[in-house]
Amino acid sequence: MNVSVARPQSALARIPAKAGVGLRFRHHREVIEKQPGTAWFEVHTENYIGGGIAPRYLDRIRQDYPISLHGVGLSLGSAEGLDAAHLARVRNAIDRFAPGLVSEHLSWCVVGGTYLGDLLPLPMTEEALNFVCRHVDQVQGYLKRRILIENPSSYMLFAHSTLPEWEFLAQVAQRTGCGILCDVNNVYVSACNHTWDPLTYLGALPPAAIGEIHLAGHSVRDLGQGRTIRIDDHGSQVAPQVWELYREALRLFGPVPTLIEWDTDVPALEVLMAEAEKADAALDQRAGKVAYADAA
Repeated sequence: MNVSVARPQSALARIPAKAGVGLRFRHHREVIEKQPGTAWFEVHTENYIGGGIAPRYLDRIRQDYPISLHGVGLSLGSAEGLDAAHLARVRNAIDRFAPGLVSEHLSWCVVGGTYLGDLLPLPMTEEALNFVCRHVDQVQGYLKRRILIENPSSYMLFAHSTLPEWEFLAQVAQRTGCGILCDVNNVYVSACNHTWDPLTYLGALPPAAIGEIHLAGHSVRDLGQGRTIRIDDHGSQVAPQVWELYREALRLFGPVPTLIEWDTDVPALEVLMAEAEKADAALDQRAGKVAYADAA
């Protein structure tokens, strides 16, 4: 594929407080050819730091759309320290694609130099908090920019955890100055699995730190004896309960760039766009209420 590479203007690089869509490989060519009306796209950083055609597609797409880079490999919660080579690859991707936002997960995924291919949970302790804050400071210093940290979905709790997850995340933001990527679906999934109050979770997050929201689908698995567990599989439409919680998040945080994620059984682009339109309707409604309140 022959594409020209041009760095987007700074105005284009900024992520608006509108709904975006997670860009997947199967939609690269369609996005270029059809120019869908979504406000922005987000990609997994690690999918675009190697060679091949994928980075060249993104070079072309970013000429027309703001792009956000969402990482899965920095392992901010690892006790072994950061992988300097991988961090350098992330910085190269930032230099190349000029993203409006850069984000990572509150998790770990590396042990003994081996990447485990999953986002693993942390014990919510002061020791883990110190590790994460140190790594976030190192990442932001090296990248010379603020990053967002995403709350995890979880299915079990560490017996020796001493901090509620929402307090842990708020402390990371307070100590490092990073932002928070609030995954509303993850909040709902974890709240159901652990009998937390999702409104308590959202209410504990500092509104000024919220830089992005994620929405995705999840599945419900039957464990027998009347027990169920919710799995954050990103393989379906956003659940009605998550839409309801999203509207509460907008009430607390105001209009925030919102992403529709869909990673398994990825549907046609039109399906993703329809989900984004629902998010845009909620964003427009909230923006209208804010404007009315300011005028009053």
